[in-house]
Amino acid sequence: MSIRIDPPMAMLAELTHRCPLACPYCSNPTELLAKETELSTDAWADIFQQAAKLGVLQLHLSGGEPASRRDLVELVAAAREAGLYTNLITSGIGLNERRLRALDEAGLDHVQLSLQGVTAAMADRIGGYKGGFDRKMHVAEIIADIGFPLTLNAVMHRENLDDLPATIDMALRLGARRIEIACVQFQGWALVNRAVLQPSREQVDAAKKTVARAIETLKGRLVIDFVPPDYYSDFPKACMNGWGSTGLNITPNGTVLPCHAAETIPHLQFENVAKRELSDIWYDGAAFNAYRGTDWLPELCQGCDRRDIDFGGCRCQAMAVLGDASAPDPVCRKSPGRAALDALLNEEVQAVDAPEFVFRR
Repeated sequence: MSIRIDPPMAMLAELTHRCPLACPYCSNPTELLAKETELSTDAWADIFQQAAKLGVLQLHLSGGEPASRRDLVELVAAAREAGLYTNLITSGIGLNERRLRALDEAGLDHVQLSLQGVTAAMADRIGGYKGGFDRKMHVAEIIADIGFPLTLNAVMHRENLDDLPATIDMALRLGARRIEIACVQFQGWALVNRAVLQPSREQVDAAKKTVARAIETLKGRLVIDFVPPDYYSDFPKACMNGWGSTGLNITPNGTVLPCHAAETIPHLQFENVAKRELSDIWYDGAAFNAYRGTDWLPELCQGCDRRDIDFGGCRCQAMAVLGDASAPDPVCRKSPGRAALDALLNEEVQAVDAPEFVFRR
């Protein structure tokens, strides 16, 4: 392959698939990995050292719920020893003041707190966890008291997108420095609930206006990142800034992936860091090189002026909608797959009898 391969800047460490919540939009695979398959503390510590040597700067500790790991403090300490900037992605469930202060002492740099809704009724229903909202608010107070930089991760969909202005206000009240307004991306368990989670075009248009106003009025007070629903876009985004270009994921059992949903592509074989060095997998792994760069792109994309902007879009989305990971992202208006996506979108959004959530249990 003739393309230049730079070191990854970020790594997502999925420490566990265990989670107290039952969110219908969960992006984790439909088949979760059991606790018994999870990597040990020492194995993760070695991976962190390998990642730092490879060039990784930012480590995102995720799950499931990473607080489900009793060794979370030790893992943060190991990441700090490796010289990595650590970001904890959490629902807040499983954390208390004692544990948060221990994480602070261990060197945790940042907390990213998920938000299922701006009221207890909404948040507890979406998360499938009674009392979860109140516990989350208490954890947010402790985070502010300790002084962790806070990002609020608000997952938005048909049920709560109309609450977007209140969601932004909540980020300000909680002292967040940043809010990620992330409309559901349909991978993993979220695909099971796509019909009920998919917002309407009117909701999406209103959300874009709300975000634009907030970015202008809150400049200098709150950083706002907006991830709009792919299905309503005219062109795909450069998923992961291009396959195998800036980041990688490691699952609870050590499988190394180019992106969170890559295992949905059946013809790819993914290697495990327990059997091969992380740097070898990054540079020479067949799965990582499968869709790197633009040489692999179909003819339609090769001649497109967006070829080096979106790199053909999301491979997992092409797989989910069209059953072909090598096809142009069906979001693209130039793609023949767009007709299939539009038909699916119209069918689900205009359904008279909206389905109920299928919670992840």
